[in-house]
Amino acid sequence: MRYLSFDLEATGLRENDLIIEFGMVPFDTETGTIEMDLKEHFFVQCPSFEELKPNLDKWVIDHNEELITKAHETGLNQVDFKKRMVSYLESDKVKEYFGNKKITLFGKSVSAIDLPFMNRDLGWEFMRTYFEHRQLDLSSVAYNLIDMGKIPKECQSGSALMNFLEMGDVAHTALEDAVNTAKMYLKLIDIVKDN
Repeated sequence: MRYLSFDLEATGLRENDLIIEFGMVPFDTETGTIEMDLKEHFFVQCPSFEELKPNLDKWVIDHNEELITKAHETGLNQVDFKKRMVSYLESDKVKEYFGNKKITLFGKSVSAIDLPFMNRDLGWEFMRTYFEHRQLDLSSVAYNLIDMGKIPKECQSGSALMNFLEMGDVAHTALEDAVNTAKMYLKLIDIVKDN
């Protein structure tokens, strides 16, 4: 199958937090290929770090000041964010890759954070126009493989799963995480096929 692996970075994990970075790349499980020539990445505008700081979680303050500053200074506004997404999804190369059909989204912790933020910022109609109502979540796949005894229990977190798959550390940048999430899924498929 073909999926659009995506990841977003946000100012936090609460309902009113903001998307600040977005990355996506298509991949194909039959060929085991990630289509890097169809990757897309951009920042989404947000208030300054100093404006946001009083309401940020400590982890975000300690790790994402540079990312928030970059989004504030160079990010697309909400209207242009949606236009950039439309431009990408309507491009001939992307439409051809996905057979001119709705796209199945793939990511990690998709239902908890990513889809609620995207539904809010891009709109329900946009999401239903371009994307299948079903999506695939790497976290759910990992839980399933843990339950089946195919991978260790410790692989519940993304960083532990990356470590198990000998892929290094989680980048916490949208495009690199989107690519790594696709790579992890392809590696997990190989593990199941080999057993």
